[in-house]
Amino acid sequence: RLAHPTRATLHAASPVPAAPAAAPTGPPAAEATPSAAVSAASPAHKIPEVLPDLTLPGLDGTPHRLTDWKGHALLVNFWATWCEPCRREIPLLRSLRRERSADGLEVIGIAIDYSDAAEKYAREARIDYPVLLGEQGGYEAAAAFGMEPVLPFSVFADRTGRVVTLKVGELHPDEAGFILDRVRDVEAGRLSLSAAREQIESGIGRLNVRRAASVRDGAH
Repeated sequence: RLAHPTRATLHAASPVPAAPAAAPTGPPAAEATPSAAVSAASPAHKIPEVLPDLTLPGLDGTPHRLTDWKGHALLVNFWATWCEPCRREIPLLRSLRRERSADGLEVIGIAIDYSDAAEKYAREARIDYPVLLGEQGGYEAAAAFGMEPVLPFSVFADRTGRVVTLKVGELHPDEAGFILDRVRDVEAGRLSLSAAREQIESGIGRLNVRRAASVRDGAH
């Protein structure tokens, strides 16, 4: 059973098939379903306090360590080409990298997918942030973050490599902005890490309620 905090969260993301060979036929995510931010302090998850020292190849085959980007605030996004909400996130991720460059943000994509499929889609979608190719290594990378492979999910870390939170399900612009502002506050010393995590958990909950209400209103 997938280890996520609520039934709503389980339906917010796409379970990755048990083997890479089945990845292209993975099920789509439910539309407009709330997702959740999970703090590294959550007792239900073994999310690391700091970024794990993972090594995966980039699009050109060159191996990269995740810790090579230490010194940047990081948004590490786990995705696959067959995952519809993952594909929807890509324009947002490109925009965030551009708009938050002054804050030192770097976006890293980790594709749990066939390398050739990920390379082709990265070109077609004009992904301009670093993409690491997972295949089987992507499953191991997800496990290093305390996650069974459910897509998409995004990890937010500060410049020192501390994991601030992990967002399960499709990332929306209001959620990304809220979380990244808290990461910036932590880096500036305006918030403690624990206070930032509490604010993120409650803030994402409020945004989800607001989004669900908007969807209901639009359906009438």
